[in-house]
Amino acid sequence: MASTQQIAIAGGGPGGLYAAALLKRLDPTRRVTLWERNAPDDTFGFGIVLSDETLGGIEHADPVVYEALRKEFVRWEDIDIVHRGNRHTSSGHGFAALGRRRLLEILHDRCRSLGVDLRFRAPAPDPARLMETHDLVIAADGVHSTTRTAFQEVFRPRITPHRCRYIWLAADFAFDAFRFEIAETEHGVMQLHGYPYSADASTVIVEMREEVWRAAGFGELDETESIERCAKIFSEALGGRPLRSNNSVWTTFRTVVNERWSHENLVLLGDAAHTAHFSIGSGTKLAVEDALALAACLREHPTVPEALTAYEAERRPVVASTQRAARASLEWFENLGLYLDQPPLRFAFNLLTRSRRVTHDNLRLRDARFTESVEREFGCPPGTPPMFTPFRLRDLTLRNRVVVSPMDMYSAVDGVPGDFHLVHLGARALGGAGLVMTEMVCVSEQGRITPGCAGLYTGRQAEAWRRIVDFVHTRSPGTAIGVQLGHSGRKGSTKLMWEGMDEPLDHGNWPLVAASPLPYKPGSQTPRELTRAQLTDIREQFTAAAQRAARAGFDLLELHCAHGYLLSGFLSPLTNRRTDAYGGSLQKRLRFPLEVFDAVRAVWPEDRPMTVRISATDWAEGGNTADDAVEIARAFAEHGADAIDVSTGQVVADEQPEFGRSYQTPFADRIRHRVGIPVIAVGAISSWDDVNSLILAGRADLCALARPHLYDPHWTLHAAAEQGYQGPGAVWPAPYRAGSRRPQTGRTDAPKPRLTLDV
Repeated sequence: MASTQQIAIAGGGPGGLYAAALLKRLDPTRRVTLWERNAPDDTFGFGIVLSDETLGGIEHADPVVYEALRKEFVRWEDIDIVHRGNRHTSSGHGFAALGRRRLLEILHDRCRSLGVDLRFRAPAPDPARLMETHDLVIAADGVHSTTRTAFQEVFRPRITPHRCRYIWLAADFAFDAFRFEIAETEHGVMQLHGYPYSADASTVIVEMREEVWRAAGFGELDETESIERCAKIFSEALGGRPLRSNNSVWTTFRTVVNERWSHENLVLLGDAAHTAHFSIGSGTKLAVEDALALAACLREHPTVPEALTAYEAERRPVVASTQRAARASLEWFENLGLYLDQPPLRFAFNLLTRSRRVTHDNLRLRDARFTESVEREFGCPPGTPPMFTPFRLRDLTLRNRVVVSPMDMYSAVDGVPGDFHLVHLGARALGGAGLVMTEMVCVSEQGRITPGCAGLYTGRQAEAWRRIVDFVHTRSPGTAIGVQLGHSGRKGSTKLMWEGMDEPLDHGNWPLVAASPLPYKPGSQTPRELTRAQLTDIREQFTAAAQRAARAGFDLLELHCAHGYLLSGFLSPLTNRRTDAYGGSLQKRLRFPLEVFDAVRAVWPEDRPMTVRISATDWAEGGNTADDAVEIARAFAEHGADAIDVSTGQVVADEQPEFGRSYQTPFADRIRHRVGIPVIAVGAISSWDDVNSLILAGRADLCALARPHLYDPHWTLHAAAEQGYQGPGAVWPAPYRAGSRRPQTGRTDAPKPRLTLDV
């Protein structure tokens, strides 16, 4: 156990108080002192929600606190969503809440009973001095942490403000559910989040975008006037009752992320270390869980630095996951206006699954009746998961919503796809996906990424592709196969991926061309800036490749305008520094990619669809943003694109992507609703549950998966088997039908022990 006899805690919120109680309980000889600048009965906000998981941790760590909390909790299971006069209820969720003031009273009593020195109305002393006089200093001083600020060069915080204003209020009655209510006013969309925290009181949070808040005049109202205005706007939800405040002010949520959480014997806890938006009810939960983990690590490790390192290692992944979910949730509410015209049940499902933590499958387990009603509204035939509903693009009808994403195999010889490609694409076509895409097929020898890249610039290559297309159409009828055409631009003449991704060839390099003469990264070859004549040549290379693709029988053609390759290089201001008609504004940067698209569309058969893959953000300062992506997608849609395949990044080497589950989907979602064009979502979509959720919520029309199909070529058929689906959306090839049921595993129904004997 780490030697921590003298402990100082800055901040008397739930996290700091609970840490104090735990540490004192684990070692009564410790001297634990807590400073809180406010009075004991001062608190901000009204009710807090804790999960059963968090309560379980409290129960094991301190049964006294748990029992006191248990007596106070109000519990409910329903979520009500009210929009345009429609009220939809989803059950089976399980919430437990109590008043924040009562929570603090319980923790105050517990700390005093254990001998913690609580000092109210007393700001904590200088943290540097506390570090000298104490074995451990815990900074639990909130989102505006003065401790974090004092050591900001160590913790290196990133604080991100968001687009909505919100205010914490209360009502003197108990909602009978967690209620979300949408108000469409003359000034814009506003929303209410409400939930009970006692038998006769509820928390009410009113939220709206900054521009709506200003247009509605809230910035000119005092506290009383704001409260009265909110009560009037949401009078139906409140039953005409008033709202009350507790020094309530309009504020903007800020996400806090710290590069480090500890320094010597100083550690951050709760909102000082991290914040997560209130719409997933996580602030107090995270702080209490931080306290539990910190106390455990101090008990398990011999020194304070080791314990603090272990604490951060344990908590950081959990917090990062929660912050990703919270960000998805807050951005959903920021962009609420995009979804107002969705069918009522789909809107409700979209709201419930906004954080991507609640999914189609677990919502079905919680409330099968609600989920089935959403599926009926969507048009799912009985017993058909959303992913196995058909989708049409021009004259091509895909039998399900699963796409095998383009994946470079780097296994061609002289650009000719061989037996490996036949087996690779053929196996995945037999595996049940609605659409199988080739890797990026290069339009010229100079446009290859590596010597192993496939092409469509010779007749021999076209014949090899025809062999693969014929196999798919003959042996897996109902599966479509698409070709992705592209040119490497400045990212060409590199080694095979497994020999050194994006690394220049040791020998045999070919000259590169790009929008501007900028190397991809230090050590990369510098491309030549394309002349007008060369632009014409490349456009003709794309059209010639498209004509070969049409003769080979491909069902769909995708133009690759993403990931920093040639056409993507024109779109991004980071890679296009031209001063002619093809550089400068976004409209000018779009000019050449649109010229190529128009030329290809002109020779591609009218009945066959064309899609465009874009990088919806460069993940880099000064690069394209999500708003730019909307305009790029709109431009391609106006020129006849049938769908946009929405990826991100890989445009510049120093990008800083925000990875996470389905992390690129919000970009697809935004394009789908702002442009009104079908979208293909891609990026860390790994489960059939993810696919069902995204399709049913209306965030995507198709889902492209790469790595899951490398792991399991029959991923789609196995998804059907695991969901008990047998229908036209997932047809097993005749030779494989005997494998359409999951193989049995070891016996799991053995008799259970009847007696347990003490030894």
